[in-house]
Amino acid sequence: MNVLVVNAGSSSLKYQLFDTNTGSVMAKGNCERIGLDGKIEHKQADGTKTVKEIEMPNHSVAIRVVVDTLTDPTIGCIKSMSEIEAVGHRVVHGGPYFFESVLATEEVIEKLELCRDFAPLHTGAHLMGLKGCMDEMPGVPQVLVFDTAFHQTMPEEAYFYPLAYEMYEKYHIRRYGAHGTSHRFVSGEMCKILGRTEGTKVVTCHLGNGSSISAVKDGKVLDTSMGFTPLDGIEMGTRCGAIDPAIVPYIMEKEGFTPAEMSDFMNKKCGLLGVSGVSSDSRDVEQAAAEGNKRAILATKILAYQIKKFIGSYAAAMGGLDAIVFTAGLGENNPLLRERVCADLEFLGVKIDKTANDAAHHQSNTIKLSAGDSKVDVYLIPTNEELVIASDTEAIAKSLKK
Repeated sequence: MNVLVVNAGSSSLKYQLFDTNTGSVMAKGNCERIGLDGKIEHKQADGTKTVKEIEMPNHSVAIRVVVDTLTDPTIGCIKSMSEIEAVGHRVVHGGPYFFESVLATEEVIEKLELCRDFAPLHTGAHLMGLKGCMDEMPGVPQVLVFDTAFHQTMPEEAYFYPLAYEMYEKYHIRRYGAHGTSHRFVSGEMCKILGRTEGTKVVTCHLGNGSSISAVKDGKVLDTSMGFTPLDGIEMGTRCGAIDPAIVPYIMEKEGFTPAEMSDFMNKKCGLLGVSGVSSDSRDVEQAAAEGNKRAILATKILAYQIKKFIGSYAAAMGGLDAIVFTAGLGENNPLLRERVCADLEFLGVKIDKTANDAAHHQSNTIKLSAGDSKVDVYLIPTNEELVIASDTEAIAKSLKK
């Protein structure tokens, strides 16, 4: 089945066209500056890239540009739009309404509108992308795949915040998590390597500009680091992660911040950027640290320390540890960070193979990073969130034909 995977942002729309029979990507690209002058970057399966400036006043036009590009006789990979059999949409937050991937219906769209409060920067964009696809491809099944869905197996004691209970009843405040499709993919791959799902205890570390860590027991999420929003958890590119909540009103009073300004501060001016004063990009921070920049060194130490703490606490929560998985931009391409995280975890049975770890970056293969005598497997597994979305979309689209 040919499945178009769409990830819509407020002024962008990333896409990949999958052949789910082979799991291969037929083409992929990104529409940028939607609502402004507009540009599409399109990459064919052989790696050939085409860049065009095309006016895209809205997401409907952007989808039309995508379809025109995919069917272009020179750079396209299909002959007509009819060859796109289903569309899968990445959705950041399903709130308390969605616990699995679903077919987009009027009722589903109404509930998705209620998720705006949980992810205001993302939900509106997802809705625009969805409506754009429905306008341009009437009758083609549209499937929503939620980042939060994989985390819905968490027990109450893991997802519940010890606030007054009515805050949960009135506003659905709880831990939801994020990066669910990534954690689902890499934990599933790790279970294949272990040769079983039942009885497995795996910690998955999705580390990038946004990062989250999950405890996956028996193939299901027991706990995860991101919470009510993607601000919770560890130090990130520009996000502070978990802090003493009393710091929030303290800074607001001292700096005269409004709630919106405080949110902007914690989301965009903290993390690696705020601590190092150098950059939100770990490559720049690592370079500055190597040159002796004390704040950059501190930023790298904080990140490794926090990841290590989560791994230890999750091993305790699961009653043991079979494997640690590193994935996403930092997890896949920063050997120094992986080495720092695994250092001093020998008491858990973790022993890294330094040679294998040092060599593992900027590649697309699954690589074992642990030494032969390590009691805990440590792996680099490149994530493939789009494949998860395509697979769920195919399953739901096929069920409609029965």
